[in-house]
Amino acid sequence: MIGKRLKKGCIIGLISPSSPENPEKIKDSISTLRNHGFNIKEGNFLYEKRGYLAGGDKERAQDFMNMFKDESVDMILCMRGGYGSMRILPLIDYEIIKNNPKIFIGYSDITALLNTISSRCDLITFHGPMGNSNFNDIETLGSFLTTLMNGHRPYKLLNPLGINLTRNIGGKAVGKIVGGNLSLITATLGTPYEIDTKNNILFMEDINEQPYVIDRMLTQLHLSGKLEQCSGFIIGQFTGCSLPNYEKSLTTNEVMLDRILSLNKPTLSNFMCGHDYPNLTLPIGAKGEIDCDKGEINILEPVVK
Repeated sequence: MIGKRLKKGCIIGLISPSSPENPEKIKDSISTLRNHGFNIKEGNFLYEKRGYLAGGDKERAQDFMNMFKDESVDMILCMRGGYGSMRILPLIDYEIIKNNPKIFIGYSDITALLNTISSRCDLITFHGPMGNSNFNDIETLGSFLTTLMNGHRPYKLLNPLGINLTRNIGGKAVGKIVGGNLSLITATLGTPYEIDTKNNILFMEDINEQPYVIDRMLTQLHLSGKLEQCSGFIIGQFTGCSLPNYEKSLTTNEVMLDRILSLNKPTLSNFMCGHDYPNLTLPIGAKGEIDCDKGEINILEPVVK
């Protein structure tokens, strides 16, 4: 299933399913989105704060579900990530989402929601910028708008000019695109919400993790059989995942060589998607192809209608 494509004047439902955001930042984000021609509906608990959570689990889940139920809302945008989306997974009514398909977008901690909705509801979701993202970045805004407003036909997804996709392992791979933040992908293993990688293309990104932590998470995916089941890999931005020296550490690239490239599956890296700019919009659950000979990502089906 796919949601209706975004148009100027559409209503964007803004929610905080994870961590809280500064009220002034929320207001600034709303102003920015309105300046781009969209109307905003605020979640009832958008400004709530409970420690590192944007309110209680029931309240955040209620905001989430209300936006899917509300027929006036055309798209649902998460305000930020942080932590907390996994806590509301058992509180979601997935049948309501199936009956009310619409665009849902976020990244980072929102990874858990993106993949669970995609797999349980067969609804394409979007790994992309959130309310607190920098929509003044031209490439980030352009990818966001182009994907959600014009993605009603197959298309190519390319890095901005001057930033090449690295072709690590040649060949082509086809499958649904799944994944997102590596920490969240591994956190769902062993739960009813764990990621399905069988014959799928796994996308991964993360921020501020030391190489040994990335190694541990990729090893966990390897030991669970998730990496071997993939048809191919897209490696996004691993921002802040480097060290001042490597006397007692592997580099992140060496970890990728050990854990990913050693599988000899088609792999593209340096895809501009994750905790950096530009932050391109990637459809989760869409059938895609990575062409590692040409250095292209092809989205093979419409992602909005």
